[in-house]
Amino acid sequence: MPEIRNVIIIGSGPAGLTSAIYTARANLAPLLIEGEPSSTSDQPGGQLMLTTEVENFPGWPDGIMGPELMMKFREQALRFGTEIVTRKVSKVDLSARPFKVWIGDTDAPEPTHLAHSVIVSTGARSLMLGLEEETRLLGHGLSTCATCDGFFFRDHDIAVVGGGDSAIEEALFLTKFAKTVTLVHRRDELRASKIMQDRLFANEKIRFAWNSTVSAIQGGQTVEGVTLTDTITGEERPLAVTGVFVAIGHRPNTDLFAGQLTTDENGYLVTHNGSLTNIEGVFACGDVQDHVYRQAITAAGSGCMAAIDCERWLEANHH
Repeated sequence: MPEIRNVIIIGSGPAGLTSAIYTARANLAPLLIEGEPSSTSDQPGGQLMLTTEVENFPGWPDGIMGPELMMKFREQALRFGTEIVTRKVSKVDLSARPFKVWIGDTDAPEPTHLAHSVIVSTGARSLMLGLEEETRLLGHGLSTCATCDGFFFRDHDIAVVGGGDSAIEEALFLTKFAKTVTLVHRRDELRASKIMQDRLFANEKIRFAWNSTVSAIQGGQTVEGVTLTDTITGEERPLAVTGVFVAIGHRPNTDLFAGQLTTDENGYLVTHNGSLTNIEGVFACGDVQDHVYRQAITAAGSGCMAAIDCERWLEANHH
């Protein structure tokens, strides 16, 4: 049987790496399993690895590239003694302590790792349109976060794809910077709340592309326009924009914990009293349990909370 670790952190990103820094400095010798580069659901370093310049993270007045910021988080965690494994967790058993964690073969009789406590920081991923161009243009005119990237689109013509509250919030926020914002929605009415719709219709910078989907994105190095397809007639038409924000929702990476950790109606892990889950000794932080803020700084803050909660729980339980 493998040795029993004090704490295993599943997932990286700002939340996981911050919890690693704090638990390592508390002499808990954490093991962080960061995921695999080939995986779309648990990219090492989280969603910031898919962004370009980050200008709103405190301490970087001139901005910093997302991947560089995450590498600095990682270096700091390693400096204090975190052990990092670049693999994907395939199965967990949280039914009894020590908790069991498998990497690779889920049918293996013995787990790969054991731990007195677990911190879950597997994050969430933005739902995308499924277009080939998205991978190439993400971070180059294509974004999933207006709060993160809106500043870079001052005086641009922008398209926002979606029809719910999140899409309207993104569109209204972007009017602070953009010349025009065209909301692209597959129906002829919005799903969003009435008060949000009233704000949207009252904003003179907002345009609407009803009964439309984005079927293609043009541009070599950056977005130069999109092709809209009418959902009723099938007719295609161009829309000249230099920015596209996809706001059709997020999906938390919680499949690994199905049937074990409590989730809300949207699949996010439910936490209480800070980072506590329904299982004693299991903590959650970052976007896997936060569907409201979804910022690097809030993820890092919740990672700190989870680490402190975990340390106190271990101490109280004589580990």
